[in-house]
Amino acid sequence: MNTERMTTTAKYGKTTESYIRSRCAYLLITAIALLLSIPCKAQLNPFQAMYYQNRYINNPAMAGLDQGLNIDLGYLQQWDAFPGTPVMELLTAEYQATDKVGLGLNIVDNQEGIFRQTRAMATYAYHVPLSDQNQKLNFGLSAGINDPRLNTAAIIGDLSDSELQQYDQQAAYFDGDLGLSYTSNDFFAEAVLPNLGINVFNRAEQRQDVDRTLFFIACSYKIAFNNTVGDLSLEPLAAYRQIKGYTNIFDAGLNFRMNDYHFAIQAIYHSNDNFGLGVAFDQPTWAINFAYDLISGPISNYTSGTFELGIKLKIFNKQYYQ
Repeated sequence: MNTERMTTTAKYGKTTESYIRSRCAYLLITAIALLLSIPCKAQLNPFQAMYYQNRYINNPAMAGLDQGLNIDLGYLQQWDAFPGTPVMELLTAEYQATDKVGLGLNIVDNQEGIFRQTRAMATYAYHVPLSDQNQKLNFGLSAGINDPRLNTAAIIGDLSDSELQQYDQQAAYFDGDLGLSYTSNDFFAEAVLPNLGINVFNRAEQRQDVDRTLFFIACSYKIAFNNTVGDLSLEPLAAYRQIKGYTNIFDAGLNFRMNDYHFAIQAIYHSNDNFGLGVAFDQPTWAINFAYDLISGPISNYTSGTFELGIKLKIFNKQYYQ
């Protein structure tokens, strides 16, 4: 009976892996073709770390996949600093409570001129082992508060303006994200329904929020190389973002990692005329990443792009101390 169970598990895991890999290959090819043919104008720049270094930023299903407690700090700002420069600050903490349960905290503060938005989410994730190769099916739900408001200290003018008052009267609202992912040692696929509070439960036409993601999917595959240089890997990625009020965005990325040196270089192209470059140092107990986003469209005449800095602390991870 044990032999039958092992055979069934291996077959199920292999079938699942083959199916998802075939779908990922299709998505990769489709995304590359669309990147070459569809002009997009949206200027939406998320944290680049969400693609490789800290996938929990965008997907609650990724909370608690790694052992111990991981704390991430992120900072994103336009390179040309001036009053009202867009700035995003991030704090995430994720903890593997058990082999199947992950807990998380995700706080983002976004400032753009006179507008400010703070979003604080608590996360519960459940991870289902499938078979060998560390295959898992992951589910995650985040819930919390989203508070869009005016930064009155940055306003130079009439504070009694009716448009300003109308925006500032919007109360903070209950929000959340729903995420799903499949992970293994070399393959990753995810789907996310973010901003549930306004996209699903509230009537969006009553709010003035724009520039928000309605749906997100992504997949990547890690290719390993072992040679005289050392343990190397290349991970191509394709993603699609549906954006309210803008043309949808396709992303294509590459992450080249030198595992023996705990060092990675990445490049990500966004179909809204943006191109990001980044480097990451990933040590056993800490990590740091830096990214620079280049603007290649007409808006490049007015900005030199944005830069991003991320710092990670890895605590209570037993595998590093054995």
